[in-house]
Amino acid sequence: MGHETPHNMNWAGLLQNLLVVAHLWQISGESVRFSIPEEQEPGILAGSLSKYFPPPYQLLTQEYLWMDQNTGNFYTTEKKMDREVLCPEETKGEECIILHNAVVGPSGDLVQFPVIIEDINDNAPHFENTEIHLSVSEDVTVGASLLLDERAQDRDARSNGELQYHLQDSDGVFTLKVEEDGSTIMLVVQTGLDRETKDQYQMALVATDCSSYPFSATATLIVTVTDVDDNCPTFSFDTPQSVTIPGDSLKNMLVAQIIATDPDLGPNAAIIYSFSPKVSERARKLFRLDRLDGNIRLTLDLQSDKLEELLLTVLASGHHCPPAVTQVTVSVLPKVNKELTIKIRFIAEQLNQTMMLPENQPPTVLAILELEGSYKDFTFAIEDEVPFTLSPQNGKCLLSTSRPLDYEMKSEYHITVVGHGRSADGTTIAPIRHVFRAMVKDVNDNTPHFLQSHYQLEVEENNQPGMSLMHISATDADSGSNSRVTYKLDKYAPAIFKVDPTTGQLTVLASLDRELQSEYKLNVCARDSGSPPLESVATVSIRVLDQNDNMPVFLTPHFIFFIHENVPLFTQVGGIEVTDPDEGENGTIELHVANSSGPIVVDSNQGTLYTTAVLDREVEDRYELYLLATDHGRPVAFTSIARVTIFVEDINDNQPEVILPSSNSSCLTVSPETIAGTMVTKIYAIDGDSGLNAELTYTVAAPEAAHTSSPFQVESRSGNITVARQLLSSDLGMHHLFIVVRDGGRPTPLYATVWVNLLINESMEPCHLNRVPTWTGIYDMVQFPSKASVCKVEDTKSAQLTLFAGIGMMLASACLLVATAVFHLKQRRRCLQNKNRHSEENEIPLRLRDKYYSEH
Repeated sequence: MGHETPHNMNWAGLLQNLLVVAHLWQISGESVRFSIPEEQEPGILAGSLSKYFPPPYQLLTQEYLWMDQNTGNFYTTEKKMDREVLCPEETKGEECIILHNAVVGPSGDLVQFPVIIEDINDNAPHFENTEIHLSVSEDVTVGASLLLDERAQDRDARSNGELQYHLQDSDGVFTLKVEEDGSTIMLVVQTGLDRETKDQYQMALVATDCSSYPFSATATLIVTVTDVDDNCPTFSFDTPQSVTIPGDSLKNMLVAQIIATDPDLGPNAAIIYSFSPKVSERARKLFRLDRLDGNIRLTLDLQSDKLEELLLTVLASGHHCPPAVTQVTVSVLPKVNKELTIKIRFIAEQLNQTMMLPENQPPTVLAILELEGSYKDFTFAIEDEVPFTLSPQNGKCLLSTSRPLDYEMKSEYHITVVGHGRSADGTTIAPIRHVFRAMVKDVNDNTPHFLQSHYQLEVEENNQPGMSLMHISATDADSGSNSRVTYKLDKYAPAIFKVDPTTGQLTVLASLDRELQSEYKLNVCARDSGSPPLESVATVSIRVLDQNDNMPVFLTPHFIFFIHENVPLFTQVGGIEVTDPDEGENGTIELHVANSSGPIVVDSNQGTLYTTAVLDREVEDRYELYLLATDHGRPVAFTSIARVTIFVEDINDNQPEVILPSSNSSCLTVSPETIAGTMVTKIYAIDGDSGLNAELTYTVAAPEAAHTSSPFQVESRSGNITVARQLLSSDLGMHHLFIVVRDGGRPTPLYATVWVNLLINESMEPCHLNRVPTWTGIYDMVQFPSKASVCKVEDTKSAQLTLFAGIGMMLASACLLVATAVFHLKQRRRCLQNKNRHSEENEIPLRLRDKYYSEH
């Protein structure tokens, strides 16, 4: 049996340990779960194991959490937990769980518990590309849906990472249709499209997450409308209807140019010119029509001696369209028998007989026309309505502009000058015709034009650096390099903003802080590439929206106040100054006392501490409490803590209490042999106050009628009663000392009294009183013992010496006073004699004197 007992005990202990381990495993596996939001500040309480396991506690891994080994509480460390870093993207829809191991209990059991990292909305949505391009045919049906391949991404989870989309500046042409799971985004066409009216639409695609305080991102959605062949060629009104040519015109001479237009693009706008089958054989023999450019030219040299009119019907054909029809009447004049020529001397710049004319110039002479040959009564005229004039001068004719030319309205002119007259013998000369070609050169006369002169947008602070803010666009009506626009910010713009010089995309390079600056005003300059360049300016106002990113800040981490005891209820103790640089609800602070049930409350609106009970320094001389300042921010409110110490200052509200002697009837026997200076007894007294209010002095009060001096005296500070002089036989008997114990309170001290009864007797037997002594003096002697006779032992000789010394001092003082008065009178007389001479340099001016005395 003796060998079986230890064996059984080992098995029992093992079984007990197994049961404990199983219990701990069950607890850690089923119910011990903690959760904490990500990105918490250091020192935030995340949970406690004390509810589940006994102490002590040790956390094995302390990278993100550390544990108090006594309480089991674990807190966040300096290294913040970022859910998007700790958990991969594939767990976005699941819980982010970090397993921690701890050793708990006296036996050092190993437990494992999960900590769920809760997501907060700390990531803004973002598009991979700031511009999304989409093409759609102009004949798309209303209601058609176009798939958008690019979507925004948000690293947050659940509602913080769920995105909603909407369009801005779509003008009702397009809307969005988003599937419930957000996987598919469709652009829905709401109105009919016409590329010839508008070939591109630019709008903003905004992605917003679904958190309580959402973030958003914006991408520019550019929809280009592609062309279909939905227009037919048409002839313009300025297509020549009638043309006159000389009868001796040469082969390949340009007779007329037929121009038709098709607003489509590319192959859809291709036009084929041809003669109608109704055109006569004579006309087909004389003229040919270029099928691509519409030029009508002579096929041979004319030698016509008679007037002839030919009707040319021209067709302009496009794909799947009926041809457009126009008619040109060509008048062939008889050839001139005598050769006349026009001599042209160009004044304007010309290139290959084409005049190059700058726009916006005042009326200017371009060329001088002079007729060579034999003629009379000859005149020149300009056909058609063109901004040019002819003016005769000294037998010649000047070709000039009639008004400034505008390149943006028309860039090329054909000026047909016709001369009419007779020859020298009076016969009619066929009209002479010359066509001048003039090209208008563009000058930089148009500034870039913004769609708006003032843009406004709002951006939440703490944005991602490099975030795109908006697209700014300006157009220039000029051509070539004069219309090429570049963008820049003016020199006063903060360096954190940048605009793309080519696209006008405005971005912010740094994270904005509303508390540093809540508004920005930027001037965006659009400059063309002309010489000299022209520019215009648009203003962009940016308002930074607040986030709750600042904790309340106390003026000091430790407030100290002093208050007298016994003050009335709701007396103000002091003010608490706390600020929060955030705005709105994020900066609204609420104060409350954290850990005190004492008589102190805080008015959160005024930030003032008040008493709720009468304070008694003798019960409690100080109060320690903690104030919590919490803002109203969402989704997470921040809290700061400050320590408050309130010292209760003493007032004289406790009178001295005599401990010894314990009663007025006690008695002590003193031997007559006791020598002077011997302490025979001591008065013990206490005072519940502090400082001066508790400093006690002891005095003997005696009626003014007392004739004999007591052989005893009391030391004012210690309360020791000693023999004041050598005891005499006349001192035998009972001596009653009426002792007043006073504190040092101001303005009126408090006091207590006690009788000390001393019996001088040769027999040292205990003495007894038959009755308590009675005070026969006045009340003032008790309250103000200084009025009472001082109980000190003085003999007659010392009193006389004191009297003579006092009289001597009085006589010396009188002599000194007389000498001083005489000296003062002499000095005063001397000062009066020099008063006038030194008044200006010695007297202090009134204003300076007042200032001097006011400062001192």
